[in-house]
Amino acid sequence: MSTPVPTTAIDSHQHFWRLSRGDYGWMGDHVKPLLRDFMPEDLERLLRRAGIGRTIIVQAADTEAETDFMLEIAAQTPFVAGVVGWLDMEADDFAERLAHYSRNPFFVGLRPMLQDLDDDRFILRPRVLDNLKRVAESGLAFDILTFPRHLPHVAEALRQAPGLRAVVDHLSKPAIATGSLDPWRDDIAALAAFPDVSCKVSGMVTEARGDWALEDLAPYVDHVAACFGEDRLLFGSDWPVATLAASYGEVANAARTLLGHRFGPEAMEKIFGINARRFYRLPD
Repeated sequence: MSTPVPTTAIDSHQHFWRLSRGDYGWMGDHVKPLLRDFMPEDLERLLRRAGIGRTIIVQAADTEAETDFMLEIAAQTPFVAGVVGWLDMEADDFAERLAHYSRNPFFVGLRPMLQDLDDDRFILRPRVLDNLKRVAESGLAFDILTFPRHLPHVAEALRQAPGLRAVVDHLSKPAIATGSLDPWRDDIAALAAFPDVSCKVSGMVTEARGDWALEDLAPYVDHVAACFGEDRLLFGSDWPVATLAASYGEVANAARTLLGHRFGPEAMEKIFGINARRFYRLPD
């Protein structure tokens, strides 16, 4: 039996996968180090070393089978606090599927893989918008996986689905490798104007150069810190995807260092745990 980690810190964004399941369409030789199974036993030691007590698993495949897979892991893994799953937002039976998964206490939100879809305006399709409103009514969280070019469309969807509790994953993947800030800077600020929208400080190292340094990430962290503030930022590791560019400890240290320049101890407790617990409505 594993020893509990005596901390309230939460990693709001990590993944597990078993390749034999066969539905990870985005994987290939371009991410060759990720082409193996990543399961709870691979992460537990890393969490302990980083002082992280609980995690949120986020979907990595666009199937309900992936959602079921994660919920099975959550039921068997003490450090997993919740699951952000996948549902077909254009399905005729979306309302029924949402109700079905909502009955599972580990199901805390859902995420379509907007960044991988051919239609940048997918989130504005009439049926998707109708179902987005259903998510808002349900009180479940909605994870926004996008590139910067999607952000104006997301802003319009948020206007049409008032009350949606949403969170931007990975700062919406700005072009950290080139140092470009615009138009991402204004578009992120527009999303931050919605009071129910938060932002995950995650996924930065894989958008940076291979020889990234803290100063490369700092302008992006500083901007979301100014836009969202201490109450709407959540730490996420994006493990194991982040291992393409950094270890778990390096990712956690980068976030703690960069955010620690702006926020004091109480605010850091929010960003590294309290905010995730509140946003995903986790039990204490």
